[in-house]
Amino acid sequence: MSEVVGATAAAEVPLVGHLTGFVDELRARGMVVGPSSLIDAAQAMQVLDLLDRRSLREGLATTLISDQMHRKVFDVVFDLWFPLGTGARTSVTELPRTSDGDVDVDAVREMVADMLADDDASEDGRLDQMIALIVDQLGRYDSTRGEAFSAYQALSQVNPQTLIARIAAAMAGGTGDDGSLGDRPGTEPMYRRAARARATDLRAAIEAETQRRMAGRNGRERVADYAVPPLPEDINFLSAGANDLAEIRRTIEPLARLLAAKLETRRRRAHRGAVDVRKTLRASMSTGGVPIELSHRRPRPGRPELVVICDVSGSVAGFSQFTLRLVYALRQQFSKVRVFAFVDTVDEVTDFFDRGADAEDFGSSMHRMITTARISTRDGHSDYGNMLKGFVEKYGESLTHRGALLILGDARTNYHDPRLGALRELTERARHAYWLNPEAHRNWGTGDSAATEYAEVIEMFECRNATQLGRAIADLLPV
Repeated sequence: MSEVVGATAAAEVPLVGHLTGFVDELRARGMVVGPSSLIDAAQAMQVLDLLDRRSLREGLATTLISDQMHRKVFDVVFDLWFPLGTGARTSVTELPRTSDGDVDVDAVREMVADMLADDDASEDGRLDQMIALIVDQLGRYDSTRGEAFSAYQALSQVNPQTLIARIAAAMAGGTGDDGSLGDRPGTEPMYRRAARARATDLRAAIEAETQRRMAGRNGRERVADYAVPPLPEDINFLSAGANDLAEIRRTIEPLARLLAAKLETRRRRAHRGAVDVRKTLRASMSTGGVPIELSHRRPRPGRPELVVICDVSGSVAGFSQFTLRLVYALRQQFSKVRVFAFVDTVDEVTDFFDRGADAEDFGSSMHRMITTARISTRDGHSDYGNMLKGFVEKYGESLTHRGALLILGDARTNYHDPRLGALRELTERARHAYWLNPEAHRNWGTGDSAATEYAEVIEMFECRNATQLGRAIADLLPV
């Protein structure tokens, strides 16, 4: 089967216009693609074989992607704009069936495992045909608008992750029919890793084929609304799953490097020294004693102190962890960083992170802190009022006019007294005071949220994702 690049609509639009539309879609998803990158992509398409989707994909990715963390978004958008074609794909094979005429799922799973273990099946197109048949016959269902396809329905029957042992055995030359590991071929780590990777690729291929079929039915724009994932830096902290949290975690280190350079430049160049009265008066003698130009002392940039108070209750623990990672990556910009954590009681936890701030087990430090520190002594639910009262009484002296206060949390008090007076006392002691809230601004003040009340005392900013978090850290922290 020949692979035809582009849908019918693409044939009606000049190739340059189609490429421009593809780039506009990437930009709309948050990817930065400059005019020079678009020109490079157009020049690459002049020499690439447009019937070879793999080469075309890699050529466009090389010219258009500036951050490899965006590759997943690029691949999904590419599949929608440069599909294999429209409608069902022709095939000379059929899925095995039972005597009743139904698809024999067990036999299909065996065929899939054998094809995934066979390198030739991917090269000669047999695996692609099998994927198309799986989506067409196992993923098809009748919706209120007619025929539709579901990747979840197809994957739940094939279940690629349960085929890893069989794929590994087939790659090693065994059969694995008995389903046990034992001493049979394929138990070596090398085969298991390769089999696991191919099972993951199968899942991605079934999802891509489903999106192609649905795009032909509902239109590319409608499918893109739910099929294209957000960029890692735009994933909502509060709704992120385990895989999303891993993606966000990988954005912190490069983000910290950029912010460190920006803060260091601002610290060295943006500050002006105080007015030098003596030099100003001396210079005013040439203008009749009128101080037209002010003379300043040479700036002496200092490193302020930073106090961080973070809510580590279950609802916002992920947000607090990412913010602490970012703050500790920037800690060289401050003379001292002190960290306090709370659920319903506040306790200093600086030592937990000083010991492991640079280690890969930052999450382990968070776990040890949560299980060891005295942060939950009441009912185990967030109590911002008790935290603020306790901080003023026990740690109030840690705030000075040389430092800054950063509070992290959603301001949901579980209907406890918010203790606005205690917060006001803290903001008066610190030179700068900010509150980063991972909830959307429209939800502030709803239910048990005291965000609108706290926002009248302290500057509060919405930080729902890594993009907003980085912007807030760069713009707000005094350096």
